[in-house]
Amino acid sequence: MAPSSSPFQVGISPDWTDWARDTLQTALTEVLEPLPGLTHEVMPEVGGAATPEILDRYDAIIAFGYPFPGNAVSKLQRLCCIARWGVGFDRVDVQACTDSDVMVSLCPGAVRRPMAEGIVALIFALAKNIRPLDAQVRTGRWRQNLNCQSICVRGRTLGSAGLGNIAGEMFRMARGMGFGRLLSFDPYGSPERAKELGVELVSLDTMLRESDFVAVNAPLNADTRGLIGARELALMKPTAYLINTSRGPLVQEAPLIEALRARRIAGAGLDVFESEPLPPGHPYYELDNVILTPHSVGWTVELIRDLNFETCESVRAVYEGRVPGTLANPRVVDRRGLQDKLAARRRA
Repeated sequence: MAPSSSPFQVGISPDWTDWARDTLQTALTEVLEPLPGLTHEVMPEVGGAATPEILDRYDAIIAFGYPFPGNAVSKLQRLCCIARWGVGFDRVDVQACTDSDVMVSLCPGAVRRPMAEGIVALIFALAKNIRPLDAQVRTGRWRQNLNCQSICVRGRTLGSAGLGNIAGEMFRMARGMGFGRLLSFDPYGSPERAKELGVELVSLDTMLRESDFVAVNAPLNADTRGLIGARELALMKPTAYLINTSRGPLVQEAPLIEALRARRIAGAGLDVFESEPLPPGHPYYELDNVILTPHSVGWTVELIRDLNFETCESVRAVYEGRVPGTLANPRVVDRRGLQDKLAARRRA
């Protein structure tokens, strides 16, 4: 543990929001504030994005949704870690961080179960036709002209674009719900892990053709942007549902709207969008076969609590000269510049 003679400054991104404030303060109080020489503050707001002058005031940063573009994180001397409050890192230039010997840590443990439950909630809401049934009751029609379109998931096929942390938990839950087959497209997926989960690793086209529910669980990057477009949607069964809780730009919006309007797929559950928040008058509002949630379907009391503590634990690891448990850029660990920063912390 570093002595008080070695100051360690932690910045908190200025988009720190009220709904996380209390539990983050609890985590700061319990995990970080007892460490000698460590101080923390909310970073100054300088126009909606980080700047190198601000970033290099800190040894570590707790980052909510704030953007960290390449020109902000290049050539940093002091900063050692950006601790992401979550697992998405599409707003952080990860390669520029690596080039500047800056780790980008993530919090997979906190999001795994809540997000998997959110996906399952959307699956069942779609399968049981909850949105139209709710609307029917609210308009006083009870069972008049009831068109039963609900289905059971037993024996159905669940597919996923991605076989990461959240997808793995989703599949574990799905096995207990009676799904007949579990399919995943993931070019980097481990065959051993897939076998352990009872998942078949297949091509994207096969997964789309054969799944009754398609969940998008891939990170957003240059390879996955626009992964699901008109060609891919045309491969899906007309009775199949699409669920996207990852990032909006993974699914091309215009083709999806057209497929939903034409009933070329049965419906969709969407927690993320190309542009957030959705603007007034968006076409999704007119569709009765889509369920919309505001990028929060996995937010639970437990998720917010655990994200705050896991993020602070990542910062404590850096304070002690250690590498946090999960990095978006693991190759940075081999760089001499980062090793020098961590060694300086261990010597402090």
